[in-house]
Amino acid sequence: MVCRTSGDDMHERNDAMDRKEIVAAAEAYWDAHRDAIVADIAKLVEIPSTEDLAAAAPGAPYGPGPAAALEAALEIAEGMGMAATNCEGHIGFADLPGETDTQLGIIGHMDVVPAGPGWTFEPFKVTEKDGYLMGRGCLDDKGPSVVALHAVKCLAGLDVARPYTIRFLFGANEETSMADVAWYLENYESPAFLFTPDADFPVCYGEKGGYDGCITSAPIADPVILDISGGVVTNAVPGEAWAVVRADAAALPAAERITVEDAGDGTARIDATGVNAHAAWPERGISAIMLLANYLLENGLCNQQEREFLELVQSLVSDTTGAGVGIATADEYFGPLTVVGGTIRKEGDRLVQTMDSRWPTSITAEEITAALTKLTDNIGATFENTLLMVPFLVKPDDPEIQVLQDAFQFVTGDTEHKPFTIGGGTYAREFKKGASFGVNMPWIENPDWVGGEHGPDEGVSEELLKTSFKIYVLALAELQGLKIV
Repeated sequence: MVCRTSGDDMHERNDAMDRKEIVAAAEAYWDAHRDAIVADIAKLVEIPSTEDLAAAAPGAPYGPGPAAALEAALEIAEGMGMAATNCEGHIGFADLPGETDTQLGIIGHMDVVPAGPGWTFEPFKVTEKDGYLMGRGCLDDKGPSVVALHAVKCLAGLDVARPYTIRFLFGANEETSMADVAWYLENYESPAFLFTPDADFPVCYGEKGGYDGCITSAPIADPVILDISGGVVTNAVPGEAWAVVRADAAALPAAERITVEDAGDGTARIDATGVNAHAAWPERGISAIMLLANYLLENGLCNQQEREFLELVQSLVSDTTGAGVGIATADEYFGPLTVVGGTIRKEGDRLVQTMDSRWPTSITAEEITAALTKLTDNIGATFENTLLMVPFLVKPDDPEIQVLQDAFQFVTGDTEHKPFTIGGGTYAREFKKGASFGVNMPWIENPDWVGGEHGPDEGVSEELLKTSFKIYVLALAELQGLKIV
């Protein structure tokens, strides 16, 4: 439980230094250590730390890359005088001791997604260009992690009371299954409060629940749809989908975003082209599965069993609010539920459609399951819930959230942007109490040659990192001013 002790003030101030002095000290630290900070980021970026379970070994449970990056991060922390621990390659941590063992935490991740195609910069090397740092992990999440780690070092040199120990956690499996955090929480207590520099400013205080499901048809006799495939992953609006059907391709009409070609032996191949989007923001996409289902239904390219299945798919993918399948809802913190149908495929003589829903507190997982099961029962299909994460929420008026928001506003002067929630998931949701806190400021536009997370030419503004650094130093100082009892 966190108590305010400073009357009407936002939170208790540290007596030795005021806020302006703390931020000025942070600015001076950055200016003096800028080259060292960039060198530390480069040290990590040079390690291709993508998951490789085929090469997993003792001390490297997620493969050699994540293990090497984890060890390098711990070496950087040790070089700052912090006591570092490598937890068998699963995760690591470094502590800045306080007056008590009660912990405030920070967690970043040292693993990255593969480089992928399309780079004009060398992916596993930091390239400095026009005030930007380019390279895989510069933004997600090696660059922000190094900045936050240096904020801890800066704080250690300030005349600021530290009643709480700061534990910096270095994850190694965030991009895939977060097995690193699961291992940690089986072996260690959660910090009393934690933030991760792996999202957007000003501060994210909640994450929608996650719900995946799978709809499977009954065996289909004498099919018209000989094969069908769409999407790559469950948690995205699919950009491509196709089907091979019994039909005369020459007799089929043209349609927007649809191409038809003769596939031989009295069959036609229909391709649908949509727009990919993450399941957290499905309104940004156009479902290729929706386009394909619409075309097949409108042109009678299905038998009765297939029609019933496609009509259910159509209900699922044509409305991202879930209204088509009876699960539309919203609450005051998260807004509306969202749903996407990520993949469709044929397995033997059955059709299989997956779904991903991001759900607020105004519905339960049981209600989602019941709604979908009722629809599948009506057509002799089956429904299975394949992933479940409950909503994560720390209310926006919580003292820790207010401290983070206040630090952001003080450093930037920005009073327009407010605490928010997201449909995605970060490390924060796995802990007792947490938030995601920077470094992105999505309202600031980058040059066209600077890419984002997970894409080619990933990059981050050095000015953004410097601003984030000052925010983190102030936030860490003022979190120490809260009373945790």
